[in-house]
Amino acid sequence: MIDNVRNAEPGRAAVRETGAVMLAIGGLAAAFGAAACCALPMLLGSLGLGSAWLFGIAILAAPHRLALIAAAAVCLVGAGIILAWHRRAVACAPGTVCAHRAVAPLVMGFLVIGTALAVAGYLYA
Repeated sequence: MIDNVRNAEPGRAAVRETGAVMLAIGGLAAAFGAAACCALPMLLGSLGLGSAWLFGIAILAAPHRLALIAAAAVCLVGAGIILAWHRRAVACAPGTVCAHRAVAPLVMGFLVIGTALAVAGYLYA
């Protein structure tokens, strides 16, 4: 019985440690959908880039813009909390997601870009 508990815990730890990555990706996707209607075409147009490819995403996401902004905010805050929690943890088990050095900067980049897109989507809503 003790062996079953020991074998089950590494799986649970791995799921908890991938939570920050998954929440950051979900928040980034929701923020992208919210900003696809107005903010991203304006930003890309000001940079001289085409934004006609965003039309299909904007048609699907425009009616749900406020829900997407709320989902992005929840996901990004959750990812930030999990990332901060894991950064305070002294030890990280080998072979888990938090053991890789590239995970924290990747999640931080997703958080920054997702927050910028969510704010832009809210301001131009």
